[in-house]
Amino acid sequence: MGKPTEPTVRVIVETYLEAGSGLHGDRHVRPVEGQGYAPGTRVRCSKAMRFSQPLGTRFLIYAKATDREGGRDFLSSHHSWDYEVVPRDEP
Repeated sequence: MGKPTEPTVRVIVETYLEAGSGLHGDRHVRPVEGQGYAPGTRVRCSKAMRFSQPLGTRFLIYAKATDREGGRDFLSSHHSWDYEVVPRDEP
């Protein structure tokens, strides 16, 4: 792990479509703006979560910042960690 001292935090994320990105399919997850993460920050999380709801759904997840041993920063949420669907009218 690239940043073992980073704390696990709760963050609101949303699913989106990015075709041809070369990553694991076209459905991705990113943090919702206003939480202190750079635009374009990727989120590694449960595939089941990503596909359980329509695109644009927001989730409250537990995540940890990492950089995969010196690579690009991203958030990582273990596939077994709990998550909640966040209604769109909440921030």
